[in-house]
Amino acid sequence: MRIGLLTEGGYPYVGGDAGLWCDRLVRGLARHEFDVYALSHGRQRRDADRIPLPPQVRQVRTAPPWTAEGGGVTPGRRARRRFAECYGELVEALGGGPGAASDPAAGTGSAHQADRFGNALYGLAGLARDEGGLSGALRSDAALRTLERACRGPRAPRTAREARVADLLTVAAHLDRALRPLSLDWYGDDGLGAADLCHATAGGTAALPGLLARHLCEVPLLVTEYGVQLRSHYLALGPDAAAPAVRALLAAFHGLLAGEVYRRATLLTPGNAHTRRWQERCGADRDRIRTVHPGIDAGRFAEAGESPDRADPYTLGWVGGVEPAKDLVSLLHAFAEVRRAEPAARLRIVGTPTGAEGEAYLGHCRALAAQLFPDEAEGAHAVGDNPVSFEEIGGPEVPSLPDAYAGAAVVVLSSVVEGFPNTLVEAMFSGRATVSTDVGAVVEVIGGTGLVVPPRNPRALAEACVALLRDPERRERLGAAARARALELFTVAQNITAFDSIYLEIVSHCPVRRVVLGAAGDPLPFAAPAETHVPVRWTGPTARERIREASGRAPVAPLHMISGAASEGAR
Repeated sequence: MRIGLLTEGGYPYVGGDAGLWCDRLVRGLARHEFDVYALSHGRQRRDADRIPLPPQVRQVRTAPPWTAEGGGVTPGRRARRRFAECYGELVEALGGGPGAASDPAAGTGSAHQADRFGNALYGLAGLARDEGGLSGALRSDAALRTLERACRGPRAPRTAREARVADLLTVAAHLDRALRPLSLDWYGDDGLGAADLCHATAGGTAALPGLLARHLCEVPLLVTEYGVQLRSHYLALGPDAAAPAVRALLAAFHGLLAGEVYRRATLLTPGNAHTRRWQERCGADRDRIRTVHPGIDAGRFAEAGESPDRADPYTLGWVGGVEPAKDLVSLLHAFAEVRRAEPAARLRIVGTPTGAEGEAYLGHCRALAAQLFPDEAEGAHAVGDNPVSFEEIGGPEVPSLPDAYAGAAVVVLSSVVEGFPNTLVEAMFSGRATVSTDVGAVVEVIGGTGLVVPPRNPRALAEACVALLRDPERRERLGAAARARALELFTVAQNITAFDSIYLEIVSHCPVRRVVLGAAGDPLPFAAPAETHVPVRWTGPTARERIREASGRAPVAPLHMISGAASEGAR
């Protein structure tokens, strides 16, 4: 089958976690064809910027950067009137309007508000298809005046009515960037219209092209979220980042867009239960949600997992990107209590800072470690040594990531905010016992193979670490159980197998109705298998068969099976 893979700011131009799992998915499903549609956030991408792609990738189409000029509605009276109507409906849905939700911060909106938003979105998509784009119209004075009227309306929330001109300009510019996929030429027979399935690798704006392909071409949409895009938008719109009116309007937009994606997608595959709860709250039907855990390469950690005796029995390890959300301050205070109970204990913090904020936080943690643990020496003539070490992967002590886990008897996760804890899964692959804070998907990942404590509780964290340091047999049992669980649930193979099965299921139940033409341009009446048009379930007994079995009567085979058997007998 042909898959339209939708990405945003990552694959096939950027590596990292987002690009890595997409690359593994494409390479693991070599029997399918992939067309990659990448939304770009920065400069114009070139073919030379791509990572090496396998032969099953037929084409890569990249949207221009969000700052690109050009494109727009033809300045005709009918087109301007049509744009004003659709855009007005959309921004009125953001500002409240009739039937607005009583809690706009929840992002879900009322049914009437969601319907208005969806109808306006598809109306703008149809206009963009007819007129060649909306970029010019979205940046026009008419769009700004329409937004202002919606914010000044009697039914608009108080925060929206207080919007200043600068706030309106900010919101209009954000809507222009977010709605830029409406103006792309991706929805024809040479693009997403020719796909059997659209697979969006994130929610929000990344899934918008798939939403339009579903509406315009009836192509089924699969949405995978390993991080909640809506939550990321909410965090980015903090009190220090934007004015109250801007936060209210943009939060409403992203909430309504997420709700529309979740309701219209054929199937949603969150990476964990935490993401699943967000999707259900935003209107997703739980019958169309199937959790698919991300896959991690287990082979890199095989040596560490098979040799737990390499670790120092008194060493605690922490691995990850250094930032305030990881709460290393609580970890350092907890380690101070660990040292009082176990003077021989050591703490190795292995990671690199994330951005300028991470650099400042790392400096603060180094200063706190020097204050809590002055350099100690074994004798009067020995050089002092600090029991806390800050290291980076690639150094002499930690040449590779598996070495970071192999050198620790217990791996600690001290975060206050966490999505899917990849470092925890890597520690499990390495066969290490773990102590984690109860955040994000930690409990779902750990199961019963590690100790879990409340976040921001150094005393509980210290007690759990001391309990494992003092009990090597328990550490070994937990480490072995953790490795077995990770090999069962979090490998690349299980991830690829799950998506292969999901692809086949979606296409078998939601086939795209299209006319297939031959070499001469004539329709081929039997090009599509007839069974793809039969609206029945292909697994399990039918309702009539269950009734007959319950009454003790012999089940009757379906008509297509009888006719097939008769034909086989005739041959």
